[in-house]
Formats: sequence, structure tokens, C-alpha cells
Amino acid sequence: MRKIRLISSTLLLMISFLLILPSITESASEVYRIPIEDTVEKGLYAFLERAIEEAEAAGAQTIIFDIDTPGGLVDSASNISELLDNTPLKTIAFINNEALSAGAFIALHADEIYMVPSGLIGAAGVIESSGNAADLKAQSAWITAMKSAAESSGRDPKYAIAMANKEINMPEYRAPTGKFLTLSANEALEVEYSEGTVSSYEDLLATLNLSDSQTVDVNETLAEEVARFITNPFIVPILLSIASLGLIVELYSPGFGIAGTMGLTAIGLFFFGHLVAGLAGLESIILFIIGIVLIFAEFFLPGGIAGIIGLALIIGSILLAGGNVVNMGISIFIALIVAILGMVIIVKFFGKKINMFNKMILMDATDTEHGYVSNVNRVELLGKLGKSMTPLRPSGTIMLEGERIDAVTEGGYVDAGKIVKVIKVEGSRIVVREAREEEEIK
Repeated sequence: MRKIRLISSTLLLMISFLLILPSITESASEVYRIPIEDTVEKGLYAFLERAIEEAEAAGAQTIIFDIDTPGGLVDSASNISELLDNTPLKTIAFINNEALSAGAFIALHADEIYMVPSGLIGAAGVIESSGNAADLKAQSAWITAMKSAAESSGRDPKYAIAMANKEINMPEYRAPTGKFLTLSANEALEVEYSEGTVSSYEDLLATLNLSDSQTVDVNETLAEEVARFITNPFIVPILLSIASLGLIVELYSPGFGIAGTMGLTAIGLFFFGHLVAGLAGLESIILFIIGIVLIFAEFFLPGGIAGIIGLALIIGSILLAGGNVVNMGISIFIALIVAILGMVIIVKFFGKKINMFNKMILMDATDTEHGYVSNVNRVELLGKLGKSMTPLRPSGTIMLEGERIDAVTEGGYVDAGKIVKVIKVEGSRIVVREAREEEEIK
């Protein structure tokens, strides 16, 4: 009987241990640390999407976003904020330096915010890619988005509005009318825009009672780093400019050379970056390839229709790959202007030295220096005197050394019987003027 009770007790203890094991594992679960650094752009969204999916698949309970960014694209920030809103995991924004502009917007979508003593959050005014303030419609939409972000995390929205609207007067936080609000760590804690100020990441873990948890650092792959660089709004027009100029020059070059290699490399990098960032699909690449084929076919087909369709497909494929049609349209316009100016400069200064432009430009001039004349050039008549046989109004006939010659004055009238002097010879055109009194026919 005792033996049976011992066995039963042992089994009961084992079952109890198995039941409490998941809770023990859960308490020591992994914490995923994901960096949000540099400019907020399209490539960052693809990285964060992958990182959050990894954390969810691993069964993590907490994600700490290590934020240090000056801001970036509004549409990219909006997409990233949806990632934070949709994940079931607890999200912590750890501002270890600054979260400005789009960075502040992303931080406000986290469940909690912690900052280092020197941290900053705010200055979220929306501007265009040209550096000027956006139009009133875009500003209104962004201010509303900032307000909603603060409200979604239970924070007083007036500070978020002041971060995006410089017309709000908050002189107590160094933000009088005309300046966007930026909060220091102490000020953010004071207005409850952060849950605490910590000295380091380790201090943050201790504050969150996660010191025993294992931190998993998720870093960008090389492909994601390249994609983030390529999808930067300042890099895209540069790549497209190099591609357009290189391919245009290559069309008029014999064989395949440096210009074509640069052009294809630039356009290849453009599509690679946008593919990795999840913005471009195979359909955009297929459209681009068809467009290139049609442009090359234009050299063998009459009418010009194939070339026009090909150009339209190439532009359409780039717009499709870019995600934001307006921004990509601006980049394409800049690229075309650069390509045109580049071609003009190359033709003007290097056209005669580069053989490839012989197919594009007629280098020979039909002047006397190159041996082109319409008839005999009577240069031997220059400076000689003759006599007008008819009135010159301004054209007429003169007698010069016994030869009747058609002539024309500089524009004035010369009566018949006057002494005239040949002052210019341009092929068959003999230009004369009335001679002075001291000049006479010898």
C-alpha cells in the first residue's frame, strides 16, 4: 500500500512539474531588440516586417525597438506604425538618442516609451522632398495622424500636435509660435510621453523586470542594408539619372561599353533594392524588359510607335516599383533633366573627340575652309574699283575691268555712273559701296 502511495505521489509531482514548466519557460522568454536607425524609408519597413515576424514565430513576448533616427518619409512611417499596432507582442520604444519627426510618430505607436537622459522626441513637422513645408492638406493629415498616435497610447494629444504644428505656442518647452515642439527625457517623463528614463539598455531590462530574459538582436542583412540605401529618396533620382544617361549614350555607341554597363548596373540596383524592400514585384521587371526590347526594336521598325510604347512601359515599370507614384514621378523627371543636360554637355565639349557621336551629329561644315562653295569665289575682286552701270537699289550691275558684274550695296542707294569699291565677296555675292573722292579707278 505504501509503495502504491509513493508511486502515486511521485507521478503527481512529475505531472505538476510538467504543468508549471511552460510558465517557467515563459518567464525566461527571449526579448527581441530591433534597431530603428538612420533615415526612415521604404527599406526600413521591409526589415522591420521580417524582424517582427521572427519574434512572433519564436514565441517572444516583448520587442524593444532601439530608436535613433532623425526622421524620414511619412508614408514609410505610417506603414511601420501599422506593424507595431498589429503585432500581439508587447512593444517598447527605447529612445537611446533621438526620435524626431517620423521617429517620434513610430515611438508613439509603441506600448511604452523609455528614454536615455540625453534623449529627444518631437520636431515632427512634415516637409516635402525639396525641403520646403508641405501644403496645408498634407500638414493637416499629418497633424491628425500625430494626434491619433498619441491618443492610441493614452497620451495627451496636445503635445503630439505641437510636435507637428509650429503654430502651437508652448514657450515653457522652448517651442514658441513658429517652432516645432521637441521634448527632452525629463520633459517627456513630466508630460507622460515616456514611462521612464534609463541610463542604458541593461537598465531598461532591469526596469522592465526582464534582466533574466535572453536578448536576441535582430540586425539587417547585407541585402537589406543595400535596399535601405538604394530606396533612400535622395539616392533614387541619382540612380535613375545614371541609368538614363548611360543607356542613351550606349544607344549611339558602337558595341557595348562603359556607358551601357553603368546604365544597366544603376537600373539593376534600383530594381534590386525595391524588390528586397518589398515594393517591386516581378511584373514591374517584366514591363521594364519588354520596354527595353521595344526600344531596341525601334531601330529596325518604321513609324516610331515601338519606341514610344517601350518608353511608356519603362516609365510605368519604374513608377510601379517605387510604391509612391508622386515621389517616383519626381525622381523620373529629375533623371530625364539630368540625362538631357548631360547629353548637351557631352556633345558640346566632347562631341568632336568621341567617335560615337559621329552617328548623331554632322561634324562637317559647308564653308569655304572645308572646300564647300556654291560657285567660283571671286576673292580677287576685293578692294577694286568699278563703275555702276545701273542704279544700285541695292542690287544692280557694275563694270569692273571691262567685265559686267552683278553687285549689291551694303543697303544704301547708289546712282548709275558712280565709282564703287568692292568691300566683300561671298561666293557669287559681290558687295560694294560708293567710293570716296580720293579713290579713283587706276
